[in-house]
Amino acid sequence: MESRYAASVEAVRSGTPSTADRPLALITGVGRREGLGAGIARELARQGWDLALSHWTPYDVRVHGVEAQEAGAPVEELRKLGAEARIIEVDLQDPEAPARLLAEAGGRAPVRALVLSHAESVDSSILDTGVESFDRHVQVNARASWLLVKAFAEQFPPSLQGLGRIVALTSDHTVHNLPYGASKGALDRIVLAAARELGHLGISANVVNPGPIDTGWMDDATRAALTARQPGGRLGTPEDVAAVVAFLLSAPGGWINGQLIKADGGFSA
Repeated sequence: MESRYAASVEAVRSGTPSTADRPLALITGVGRREGLGAGIARELARQGWDLALSHWTPYDVRVHGVEAQEAGAPVEELRKLGAEARIIEVDLQDPEAPARLLAEAGGRAPVRALVLSHAESVDSSILDTGVESFDRHVQVNARASWLLVKAFAEQFPPSLQGLGRIVALTSDHTVHNLPYGASKGALDRIVLAAARELGHLGISANVVNPGPIDTGWMDDATRAALTARQPGGRLGTPEDVAAVVAFLLSAPGGWINGQLIKADGGFSA
């Protein structure tokens, strides 16, 4: 398994992997075609990555109202872009699921990049958040992310020293979104710790805060209010976020490490 990728390390370092030796990325939370995960998947496919993509249909149906038969990544579209792509159904609330996911994703070759875009996200405030909801957010957003990072490091081969990448998507949305925001804060600390703790394996780790991205969840009033706060006069798109993530996964992007990057078009300025 390692020999195939070891033979292509120099090509990967140069950013021009051959068709036979495309690096493999695992992207979590790719449950909607207009979502951030799907946008990142499309950009990575264009840039020469093969993809393993996870999602959980019951969550997509429960929270986003996605029809069960429409949940999951646009696999055929990614294949048309030249990627070997597969979707893996997984409930990250299960503490055994992250290790199984890495093992299944890396069946043909080592996973070289881990992109954490999954989330449990149900709005509630300090006074009305239930314990069950809070625990579920922590289990999915923080605990599963820790276990995914751990499993990723454990499977990472020495032959790819310096080429490992972890990127997680985070958010500042905590007010009236307590369990989501609190668990995302824990995610930030886990991933930034990985930059130090996994450095000897040649793995970089960063967090990206994209600010408000219109992936179909905004009504007209929300869209107008948030657009008014953007210095550039427009909201971000999944393509904007995907470009940042793709650079962090690239060979030159490896020098950026241990950072929480606000790639939000100036929203937080």
